[in-house]
Amino acid sequence: MTFKPAGLLTGIGSVPFSEPGESLEMVFGSLPEIPHWPQMPQRGAKEGFVFQFLTPLVKTGLIRLEGDRAWFDTGSERWGESMADFYTLYLAAVQGDPVALEAFALPGEAALGFYAFLRRLEEEGPGGAVFFKGQLAGPLSVGFNLKDAGGRLAYYEDQLRDLLVKTLALNARWQAVKLTALGRPAIIFVDEPAVGVYGKSGYITVTREMIKKDLDEILEQIHAVGALAGVHSCDAIDWSILYQCNLEIVNLDAYNFGESLIPFAPELKQFILGGGVLALGIVPTSDQAWAEDREGLVKRLEQLWAGLQARGIPQRQLLDQTMITPACGTGLLDPELARRIYRLAREVSMAVRELAAR
Repeated sequence: MTFKPAGLLTGIGSVPFSEPGESLEMVFGSLPEIPHWPQMPQRGAKEGFVFQFLTPLVKTGLIRLEGDRAWFDTGSERWGESMADFYTLYLAAVQGDPVALEAFALPGEAALGFYAFLRRLEEEGPGGAVFFKGQLAGPLSVGFNLKDAGGRLAYYEDQLRDLLVKTLALNARWQAVKLTALGRPAIIFVDEPAVGVYGKSGYITVTREMIKKDLDEILEQIHAVGALAGVHSCDAIDWSILYQCNLEIVNLDAYNFGESLIPFAPELKQFILGGGVLALGIVPTSDQAWAEDREGLVKRLEQLWAGLQARGIPQRQLLDQTMITPACGTGLLDPELARRIYRLAREVSMAVRELAAR
């Protein structure tokens, strides 16, 4: 689908509340066109990535839990049997079995905000929304935070990385199906700050091909059910990797790292001219937001656009194919600061829409 947001606004995902009522009030109050379901890390470990996105690996016995600890139980006598159970379930879901796909759902106790988001929309309707947004953790970020029974990072083990990628891919597909059923198309972001390890000396075995292949497998499942796909990374990375992935939207912390787009302007030009969208996180998700205002943030955007235009990217496409977001999630911030960030993002979004409409 052709997507020209022309300044439309969404959020990254996490919010600093422990109850869905406050979360939804902030989300729908500031992001009525593209609301996102709220992740609430303040509720504790249950809102972490293992519980939210990797339940099938836990239920099939591939991941073992003890308290807040989780690891791939590669030493289990049932490892091979558990693998067979997982891949049987995966293949059924990919082939369209709705019962199998439901096994990749967000658990109610680990995603209170998602189900509150669904209930609100089922009761009140989509209103002025044009899309609904979901999000999930990316395979690098997850793979660098899980180990096998011998203490090796899961991302470096091909078998374990494949399990992670396939589980995340079908969770993304499941989210897209559920959100689309509410009456608007879905956008699903893969939150992958760990792309920033590429090219660093401590991660020389992480290749461009590995990153692209893993992300594309997840993005393929999002597209399989008609949703738009994006990747969020809040670091200065090699953006050309994402431009070459099968996605519509690249999201970055443009407040702190906007200049990191400049060295990759030729690849960005190709991405933009091919219909790609830049989701610019121009509102800082830190105490700096107290000192910022609409005018200053719009000026930052215009300076960034000017640098990109000077490198051959047309102004019209930049305006038409820009979304606005906060720089990152707000889950660990003070609630009043988060509310200010969302309000500022709304104000900047409205300003960009005015510029795009000229």
